[in-house]
Amino acid sequence: MYNYMDRKVLDMLALILVIIGGLNWGLVGALETDLVAMLLGTGAAAKAVYILVGLAAVYSITILMEKMK
Repeated sequence: MYNYMDRKVLDMLALILVIIGGLNWGLVGALETDLVAMLLGTGAAAKAVYILVGLAAVYSITILMEKMK
């Protein structure tokens, strides 16, 4: 499917996106501040970030399942 280097880059990108999502939700919970919406507005760009964070979380589940084998 992917060679090791491609997979490593994809894993790192997913991790970064999940961290961004986690920090954003932390800000929403603690300060009622949506940093993504503040930086990108509420249009297509923000929606794309939210979708990418969600996909990264789903991908991270596959990484977790592989580690648990």
